[in-house]
Amino acid sequence: MITIYDIFLVLPAFIFALYAQFKVKSTFNYYSQQNNLRGLTGAEAARMLLDDNGLSDVPVEPVAGELSDHYDPSDRTLHLSESVYGSTSVAALGVAAHETGHAIQHKVGYTALGLRGVLVPVANIGSTLGPWMAIGGFFLHIPVLIHLGIILFSCAVAFYLITLPVEFNASSRGLNILASSNILEKDELEPARKVLSAAMTYVASAAVAMAQLLSLILSLNRRNDD
Repeated sequence: MITIYDIFLVLPAFIFALYAQFKVKSTFNYYSQQNNLRGLTGAEAARMLLDDNGLSDVPVEPVAGELSDHYDPSDRTLHLSESVYGSTSVAALGVAAHETGHAIQHKVGYTALGLRGVLVPVANIGSTLGPWMAIGGFFLHIPVLIHLGIILFSCAVAFYLITLPVEFNASSRGLNILASSNILEKDELEPARKVLSAAMTYVASAAVAMAQLLSLILSLNRRNDD
């Protein structure tokens, strides 16, 4: 059974996740007020960076939503949110470079990116159904349901963990290509680096998922000991 101890085990991770989301949004909003000296939009910068790295066949398209930027390996398209696509801010160029980093990962066959793609379907199921199946198993006293829920949720946790190197590597690649392309001036690179610390949100998500999984496992162990 889930106890107050399990709640306190997960609580710090949730607090960290809330702080990470606040930090990322506030940093992005702050540097969204600072225009880059060349006056390039996020879409223009992404196009230049893609072309410079042999990805001229990858289109750059706008997508609705806030910070919904992503590279889609399935159709090899780079999507930039409304606050990035047409913005000339340093923040927008940082995000555009990060997503270009994902496109480069796909091009070179970055192993972690491929593995994350394989895990997506089962991770989606595991993150949605896994915890509820396990909790339902505890209340209904159905051990098979508990174990199945934990196994499914473990797949989701694996997805969160493999996401970490993918995101950190994309940010590193993004900073490197920004510096080498001279799209940003030297004193603009540090603000871009701060914006690319958005990977901290993935660390927080992984921490929350791991804490939830540990809580379920400890609950199962207590049940077995009774």
